[in-house]
This record gives sequence, structure tokens and C-alpha cells, in this order.
Amino acid sequence: MIRIVLVDDHALVRSGYRRLLSAETDFEVVGEAATVAEANALLARCTPEVAIVDLNLKGSSGLEAIAGMLARQPDLRVLVLSMHDDAGHLVQALKAGAHGYLTKCSEPEEVIAAIRSVMAGHRVLSRDMQALAPAASEEGVHGLKPREFELLRLLVHGESVQDIASLMHLSPKTVLNYLTLIRQKLNAENDFKLMHLAARSGLVDFSVASTPQ
Repeated sequence: MIRIVLVDDHALVRSGYRRLLSAETDFEVVGEAATVAEANALLARCTPEVAIVDLNLKGSSGLEAIAGMLARQPDLRVLVLSMHDDAGHLVQALKAGAHGYLTKCSEPEEVIAAIRSVMAGHRVLSRDMQALAPAASEEGVHGLKPREFELLRLLVHGESVQDIASLMHLSPKTVLNYLTLIRQKLNAENDFKLMHLAARSGLVDFSVASTPQ
């Protein structure tokens, strides 16, 4: 049996995954988590072989969950199943240690095959992400570490320094220090250029303009 844990902040989504996977005679779902803390606690209660992880979790990032779970159980195979379909999130997930990346547009059969494939030691990308794989070598925000990337993602989605500090369990001063480092790494002399780089990497969509008054 392949022992699987589900890490997603939506109970309805986890329920759907459980029904799908439980129909396979060689799969066993042994636990569920909605937060990073719950994901880490799962490893203390059971010894899964595969973790299916979303990148958007309550109060934190799936990137943090991936890194934390692998630090506790290095032989765990991690398969990301996310709504994000951009190269930036793909690169950061692989940097954090994920063995595969599927989007939530993937067919059920593709998810089942991906679990067996990562268990066999292969790296798996869903069909809609395979074309983005070459972007891993491009310049831009892809060069950031996972925590830096997550901080930038929160910033460009409108979170304040105080909110980011709370969500990432950091002090506001540490957040500001990270932002300075990010600007230096990306050679962004101002926030406009930082937002431009984020937009090019799929973190924010400037095509949605505000409605004129």
C-alpha cells in the first residue's frame, strides 16, 4: 500500500481527493492537514510515503510545508497539486523539494499516475506545466529562495508588512530586511520595477485594470 497524506486548506477538496484515491486498491489515505503546523504534526502520527500538497494554506505557504515535512522525513515523496500554473511557483516548489507538480486542472487519471510515478523515483509535471519547465533557467524572481518568493508573493497581492510578518511568523523588521534583500537580488531600485518583475513571473496580473469612475 502507498500511504498518502493530503495537505490542503479546503476540507471539500481534501474530501474529493480522499474519495478518488481510496478507490485505488494500492492507495491508503492516512491523514489530512489544512495548515503547516498540522502537516508537520501528521509526520509525528504516521509515516506516509507520499504527501499531496497545495501551495495556498491557512496562514502560511505550502512551500514552507514542503520544506518542513522533508526536513522531518527526507524520504517522503511530495507531489504539489495547485491552482497556480506559472513558472515562478513551479520553480519554487521544485526548489523546496517537491518531486512533482500538477495543476488542479489535471484529470483524475493523471493524478493517480503521478503518485505512482513519484513513488518510482521520477519527477512529474502535469501536461500544462511541462511547457514551462525551460523557464526554470530564466532570470528574475525564480532566483529567489522559497521564503523570499513567498514574501514577495504576499506583498504584490496587497498584504502589509505587518500582515506578512504575522502570516510568516516573522518580525516586521525581519520582513523589511527581506524586502531590502529581494530588491538587491532582483536589481529593483523601486517598487514599480519589483512589481514589473513579479508580473512577468506570473505573481500578479496587471491586465485587470480598475474600472474608471
